Amino acid sequence: MSTGRLEATTAVARHSVEVHRGSNGWYADAREDALALEVPVALVYNGISQAVMMASPADLEEFALGFSLSEGILAHPHECYDLEVKEEPRGLAVHLRIAGQRLAALKARRRSLAGRTGCGLCGTESLAQAIRPIPRVTAPALGDAAIQRALANLAEHQALQALTGATHAAAWCDGQGCIRLVREDVGRHNALDKLIGALARRGGPTPDGFALVSSRASYEMVHKSASAGIGALVAVSAATALAVEQARAADLLLVGFARPGRHLVYHRPAAPTTARAHG
Repeated sequence: MSTGRLEATTAVARHSVEVHRGSNGWYADAREDALALEVPVALVYNGISQAVMMASPADLEEFALGFSLSEGILAHPHECYDLEVKEEPRGLAVHLRIAGQRLAALKARRRSLAGRTGCGLCGTESLAQAIRPIPRVTAPALGDAAIQRALANLAEHQALQALTGATHAAAWCDGQGCIRLVREDVGRHNALDKLIGALARRGGPTPDGFALVSSRASYEMVHKSASAGIGALVAVSAATALAVEQARAADLLLVGFARPGRHLVYHRPAAPTTARAHG
């Protein structure tokens, strides 16, 4: 299973900049720098535009599939019959052809997301919609060494981050901490959705694996993980209080502040097993 994406360079623009340095006096050098592209991406279901997100223009089919699954628009990948990315005058559009009953449910929700980078709750119409029920998962028996191994190797799989310094990553790791799959995006939610879509195309997450993200663990990151059947989430930064609450409700293993030689366990299920249960 490949981890890198050769197409990462398609999500980069080149721009001239001045590098200002100072010690015994300031001076400037001109050079060309790599900037992460951030474009509007519309998700169009059976001809109806439902969401517009700002995203990196790579792995967009996986993004659309992962977003559809993590947002509950689709219950299973096979409910998406076709995917096509099209260029439009002001951005990109991913056209999805989905099952009729899923489109009917989508219309009933009346959601229309038009937000900032990876803004997962923009367009939610009520407080009741903001905190959705979370499915229960079964966490893997994950050891400290596996977490540290994945963390130590994450940077070498972040091609877009290496070029631009402006993107997040979401990695799928096996039970030993070997990184098997990575997706990147300017938005942390988008990176995770891309990973979820990539996993769905490969049969779903394996029972002993875990997701590693280069961001904080927010409510949305925990909810998206559980919705995809991911039983363990490791974040480089902190978890929010609501994220911990949701991890407990889902029985998801939640780890944060993952740094070399140290990480925090916010929630560890009482009796982790290797069998996965979907709520």
